Amino acid sequence: MKAKDTLTLILLAAMWGASFLFMRVAVPVLGPLVLIDLRVLIAGLGLLLYALLLRRRPQLLHKWKQYLLLGACNAAIPFCLIAGAELSMNASLAAILNSMTPLFTAIIAYVWIKEPLTGKKIAGLLLGVTGVIVLVSWNAHAGSTGTIGAVLMSLGAAFFYGIGGIYSSRQFKGEQPLNLAIGQQLAAGLLLLPIALFYLPSQLPSVSVVWSVLALALLSTSLGYLLYFRLIINVGAVKTLSVTFLVPVFGIVWGWMFLDEPLSLGMLVGLVIILLGVVLVTGIKLRSRRAVT
Repeated sequence: MKAKDTLTLILLAAMWGASFLFMRVAVPVLGPLVLIDLRVLIAGLGLLLYALLLRRRPQLLHKWKQYLLLGACNAAIPFCLIAGAELSMNASLAAILNSMTPLFTAIIAYVWIKEPLTGKKIAGLLLGVTGVIVLVSWNAHAGSTGTIGAVLMSLGAAFFYGIGGIYSSRQFKGEQPLNLAIGQQLAAGLLLLPIALFYLPSQLPSVSVVWSVLALALLSTSLGYLLYFRLIINVGAVKTLSVTFLVPVFGIVWGWMFLDEPLSLGMLVGLVIILLGVVLVTGIKLRSRRAVT
């Protein structure tokens, strides 16, 4: 990739890795439902304003039912699950577990669209499960690093991301990427709004929480999607997928730098095992010059 695209990829990974930090700060005060509803509504409105500034009129109503389902599977449900998990889990551990998404996608693709599970993919899935076991068993004693329930919520989020990815590839062929981003976020916001109204916080959030919500919505979501789609256009989907390997690394670094989260050997070993599984499942050739240039 060109230097500019490489820097864009790193910036995207840093923003998506920081989303776990922002959620960890804000969710104890706002709760998962209110936090995520604010995230997707602000992000969707920000993307909508961007489109209007470019004089692009988003076309959403022709597939409003599909957008509602996409918003549920690819935003509302997984975002809420991750936020709920971070009530009792470190941001760094949540970021690592989120890297299981390509593995769940492979399973869903096999069941849904009959995409074959090769020997490498099966080995990758087994490695992913092993990595999760290492994470849980090695970090279960650390208290704040999460309970089994929080781990299952994080894995559930990765599972729904897999469903959302396959669904969008089948239902939105030829759709403009900006339409997808706007439609997904606004649909998720509309779905969550009537529920979130019953869980409004009893006190005003602090300045740090407000900034975390804005950063989560505008940086990690709105700007993150714009960078993501730009990479898809410039370098293709396969190379853009390499962001999977960088997001948990940034999640660990941000958690350590700003939240004083511990760096344990089990966390690093689990991360390496899961990412090796992702390599096998996705077919990314880390040693191949053609795959990275």
